[in-house]
Amino acid sequence: MLIKNAKDCTGRPVEVWLREGKIAAVGVDLPVPEGETVLDAKRRTLLPSFIDTHCHWRTPGLEYKEDVETGSRAAAAGGYTFVNLMPNTKPVCSTPEIAHAVQDKAKEVGLCDANQTVSITQNFDGKTLDHLLTLPGDIRFITEDGKGVQDNAIMAKAFAIAADRGLTILSHAEDMEISPWDYRLAENLETLRNCHLAEYYGTRLHMCHVSTAEAVDMVRQSRRRGADVSCEVTPHHLWFDDSTLQYKVNPPIRKKEDVKALVRAIMDGTVTCIGTDHAPHTTEEKEKGAAGMVGLETAFGVCYTKLCRYEGLPLALLSYLMSTGPAELLGLADRKGSLAPGYDADLVLVDIDYMYEVKNEELHSKSKNSPYDGQMLYGKVITTIKGGTVTFQIEE
Repeated sequence: MLIKNAKDCTGRPVEVWLREGKIAAVGVDLPVPEGETVLDAKRRTLLPSFIDTHCHWRTPGLEYKEDVETGSRAAAAGGYTFVNLMPNTKPVCSTPEIAHAVQDKAKEVGLCDANQTVSITQNFDGKTLDHLLTLPGDIRFITEDGKGVQDNAIMAKAFAIAADRGLTILSHAEDMEISPWDYRLAENLETLRNCHLAEYYGTRLHMCHVSTAEAVDMVRQSRRRGADVSCEVTPHHLWFDDSTLQYKVNPPIRKKEDVKALVRAIMDGTVTCIGTDHAPHTTEEKEKGAAGMVGLETAFGVCYTKLCRYEGLPLALLSYLMSTGPAELLGLADRKGSLAPGYDADLVLVDIDYMYEVKNEELHSKSKNSPYDGQMLYGKVITTIKGGTVTFQIEE
């Protein structure tokens, strides 16, 4: 396939030739190879496809909320070709067998690749770490997502094991004894603890969905001290504050001052990834107080509108946050996250001037729990390409 009449993230003309699943050439006025398909980008913007550092597809055991196929369709519609899945499934993903089964199913569907993380403690029991000692080499990411490890000694041992075995810890920072009455303190205390453990043991740590000014500053200070610590923010913690939305997510929607602090942390390089925390629930579960929202299909529009249109962030930096930064975190930077020859032919074509209304009933996810219904956003995903094959295309 030859993609013609496109713009890159700086607005300059660009053409890209895709061959055998890879980017074969990038330039202008490329010759049309004989027999190749030509895709007219119509002056829209071509970017590396998006990579989600934090996603829930609910397989195994909770497929009534989302399954690999519907999650893949939602991802493709949002411009994603790779997602990093959390282990809070049923059963909990604590074994390589479960992880490999989920990844194989994603390959079978073929719309979006997946990395399945494994729990820090066996079945989220909060104490058993033995399974970490026998994980195969292809499983490199562990997390107690949705809970956080509460016992300090157990978490310290997990950090020591992770450092020894080259594992990356993804941290959901929440002291669950404190969060029922002060979630801000709950996030800040566990962020402080985990950043210190990362520095102490030399463990690679990624802080998920950082939401407070204090927490993101703790990450900043750890990074300045040379710790291998990174963090992500979610689109909803950038878009909403507690004066504009009362919608249950975990961690909660924060104050205006926190939103400003997250934007500053993006600007100064403390935040290196956007993670959607795509968390499907049924209508009945949301009515009963389940925390979470779907976000794969709205992520680019929300982030482009908020960060680029409102805050003046260069589109190149947003592309880094949604593609290159996640690729670096997940060990994919040698083949994904860049619009360059030799990289995987995973691309997304977006119309940054297209303003559209979010309609929950049009979402491809099995669940429709999104607070963006009715919101007006700039930045429409037009075409998603994975391995040189179109996986999503809006009707024009």
